[in-house]
Amino acid sequence: MKRAPKRGLPSTIVGIVLLALMLFPVYWMVNASLQPAGNALHGDWFPFHPDFSGYATALRDQGRSLVTSLVVACGSVALSLALAAPAAYALAQFRPRGTNLVLFGVLITQMVPSIVVANALYGAYNDLGLLNSYLGLILADSTAGVPFAIIILRSFMQGIPRDIIDAARVDGAGRLRAFRSVVLPLSANSLITTALFTFLFTWSDFLFALTLTTTETVRPITLGIYQYIGAHTNEWNAIMATAVLASVPAAVLLVVAQRYVSAGVTSGAIK
Repeated sequence: MKRAPKRGLPSTIVGIVLLALMLFPVYWMVNASLQPAGNALHGDWFPFHPDFSGYATALRDQGRSLVTSLVVACGSVALSLALAAPAAYALAQFRPRGTNLVLFGVLITQMVPSIVVANALYGAYNDLGLLNSYLGLILADSTAGVPFAIIILRSFMQGIPRDIIDAARVDGAGRLRAFRSVVLPLSANSLITTALFTFLFTWSDFLFALTLTTTETVRPITLGIYQYIGAHTNEWNAIMATAVLASVPAAVLLVVAQRYVSAGVTSGAIK
């Protein structure tokens, strides 16, 4: 067996330097959030005397936006999985006529610029009364989550042995029962993967939030930070504290679901 080539000290040093460069903005964001109010460029390199007033201000001003983003992201995840899982199962196991055409259409939806979709949705939402609503944002963000979920879930469900599903049918389970009790548990890793990425898509969305909301009643955190910068230019500790709070849910989910994501992404390629 061939041994993996050893990486020398220069490669390690280069890797550490590159990692430090990529993580420095994150460090400076956290550092600036713990500084007193003022210009972030004049802050210390390390918060020897951390000041948490920025977080108090951020929670007071942007707490509602954080809750809004959380509601919209969870709703988009639930809707995307509810629509994508049965569609992916049908395309993977039943292989109806026109499957390739449907998949081509799904891929095409991923290529349409978001600004085109947002402009089209604005006119439709204005007629339907869905502007400035949770349901409107959930439906809009699901336009990106559903196609992605179908592609990921279908690639995995194609690898589920047909004999397992047939055995469930022989035991008396209908198609829906077999899907719910056999296919979905086997697809747990892929479901978690698609749920995570759909959550991240929705959580980081700015274009739909900017286009489909015109009041502060329903305002996601991305739009809240954008408007917050203009209103609190001198309070960089509060701005950076808001950015830190907005990064926490995504970071926690990525750490918790990391092993499921690795299994979900690669399992569809192994037959």
